[in-house]
Amino acid sequence: MKSVGIIVEYNPFHNGHAYHLQQAKKKTNADIVIAVMSGYFLQRGEPALASKWTRAEMALAGGADLVVELPYAFATQKAEVFANGAVSLLKALHTDAICFGSEEGDIDAFHELLSFHQANEELLDAEINQEMKKGLSYPKAASNAFQKIKHKGLLDLSLPNNILGFHYVKAIKEQQAPIEALTVRRTKSGYHDQTPASPTIASATSIRNEINSKRSIQTIQQFVPDSSLLLLKKEFDTFGKLISWEDLFPFLKYRLLTSTPGELQTIYEIEEGIENRFMQYIKEAESFKGFIQKVKTKRFTWTRLQRMCTHMLTNAKKEEMQKALTSKKATYIRLLAMSKKGQYYLSKKKKNIGLPIISKYSKQYSTLLRLDDVAASVYAMAYDQSKREKLIKSEYSTPPMKEAGI
Repeated sequence: MKSVGIIVEYNPFHNGHAYHLQQAKKKTNADIVIAVMSGYFLQRGEPALASKWTRAEMALAGGADLVVELPYAFATQKAEVFANGAVSLLKALHTDAICFGSEEGDIDAFHELLSFHQANEELLDAEINQEMKKGLSYPKAASNAFQKIKHKGLLDLSLPNNILGFHYVKAIKEQQAPIEALTVRRTKSGYHDQTPASPTIASATSIRNEINSKRSIQTIQQFVPDSSLLLLKKEFDTFGKLISWEDLFPFLKYRLLTSTPGELQTIYEIEEGIENRFMQYIKEAESFKGFIQKVKTKRFTWTRLQRMCTHMLTNAKKEEMQKALTSKKATYIRLLAMSKKGQYYLSKKKKNIGLPIISKYSKQYSTLLRLDDVAASVYAMAYDQSKREKLIKSEYSTPPMKEAGI
């Protein structure tokens, strides 16, 4: 059975994701789609709008055959670390190919850039450091450095999906994974688009904005499959809300107001005195959005600040995160959902998978899993007490789903 891996967040699963999944199968002639999906907190430092179980169910309904969780220590990271964790899981699951969405749409451009990077690594690093000294964020500094050294025909690393795609290709090479890399061009909507780009295609960002601004799930009907709409309604009926940063902001505010600068300096990614800006603006902040707008600088992007806030909220210490990331690879496979085909694939490959497969939470597995447990508990704080207990219990008691319950 041929398998293709996709690396996703599904926040929520929409028509663009459905297109990507279909194209991934078509391009690779794969029998099995393996989705590596972030849990409760995402790569840009945001809480997911719905639980990982609901989003895994969306993936299953959308055509995925296996859904496994990308651990918190990788899921809430810059592109390079995020990619290393995801690729390590797909390698462990003996995935034949990875297919990712990109603004570029041509896989040769990614391989060309990787070869160029390997041949000019020291020069590029020096240029990136020079650009960052100007106060630029790392993504912008890296893009400028690449363009400065090689002026034409170069993959645009200022675009978010190109950045992730480059690091997927790089991780495959560094991990010596026997995985073919393929890409599908993103159509119509961009990753950061704030409003729908067409009558049927919209970015996840614009879909979340639609939900939040109009306070209705029905308003996104044309942008998501029927299964996603039903599952979001089910989530709302079960928990009474879909989550955003504003739901967790009171807990972040409490964390900051009761911490010293020294305590904040122990938190992962807190550096260069940014803790002082956090503490300076938190007292007057009335919303998460307003708070980040005050703290943001050219050097510290919105995404980077959100990740810092996530780590403050989960109390993810530098020492613990660095220990969890020592090998740059996941140390277990947390199974969230599987189709009948996925179950068959797993039974055939299981003996040759070098990582433990976890179907229910257990405290015997490493720092990575402890961080996942903390992330689930913190995420649950956004709900009232009875709903909170329900979600936390699901983390310990929910077995992998075998079909979408809609």
